[in-house]
Amino acid sequence: MDLILLLKAFLLGLVEGATEFLPISSTGHLIIVGDLLHFNDDKGKIFEIVIQLGAILAVCYEFRKRLFTTLTQMTKQASAQKFITNLFIAFLPLAILGLAFHHVIMQYLFSPITVAIALIVGGFAILFIENNIKTPVTLNVEALSAKQALQIGFAQALALVPGASRAGSTILGGMLFGLSRQAATEFSFFLAIPTMFAATAYDLLKNWRLLSVSDMPMFIVGFITAFISALLVIKMLLRFVATHNFKVFAWYRIVFGTIVLLYFWKLH
Repeated sequence: MDLILLLKAFLLGLVEGATEFLPISSTGHLIIVGDLLHFNDDKGKIFEIVIQLGAILAVCYEFRKRLFTTLTQMTKQASAQKFITNLFIAFLPLAILGLAFHHVIMQYLFSPITVAIALIVGGFAILFIENNIKTPVTLNVEALSAKQALQIGFAQALALVPGASRAGSTILGGMLFGLSRQAATEFSFFLAIPTMFAATAYDLLKNWRLLSVSDMPMFIVGFITAFISALLVIKMLLRFVATHNFKVFAWYRIVFGTIVLLYFWKLH
């Protein structure tokens, strides 16, 4: 058993779980950390699929009661039907644009320098939105309109750029389009479920030949680490948004992105 490989799996699982649902870009952090750990080959790509699955299952576990109620009532209850419809509407822009531009994005944008630039730009975008936010008109996800769902969907599509952050795009986009901070955060969690399951299934279908039984210990360590760390972050973020804004994440993105940009710029 390769202990160094297991340590890399643990660190990357921790990075995935800790960053997936914060507005700081999990993909960006994985690209950077994977590059530093020299774990960005084909095996690293299939490993990222596994740990991403661990993170999204943490959301399913945290909101299991709500999900169960919605799924069991979707044929009877109008509010459940509206909620499912809004998730589908919000999911569509990223799904369509992702399928159309997936190859181009993978070929030209998956690099530490691109990530660093996106982190910095996203940080300033968060500061701008936080300083110009209006009084919310939608205080819970049940009151979300189809138009708002579509607007959030297009905001989420910005996360196709590595470093932009899916969570940040949906949460800040939701706030920009009239949702309260709590409602935008909660909807971001729910929207992550179809989005990440679809992305995981798509990547798995493309790369399943890279799966190997000998890599199982590495996958298990990464999966469990991502699941546990994501679960802790979800609970923390739900408490955090009740009394804080996202400016601290904006400054983190700007400082971290600048350091990464300077570091990798010198290497290239």
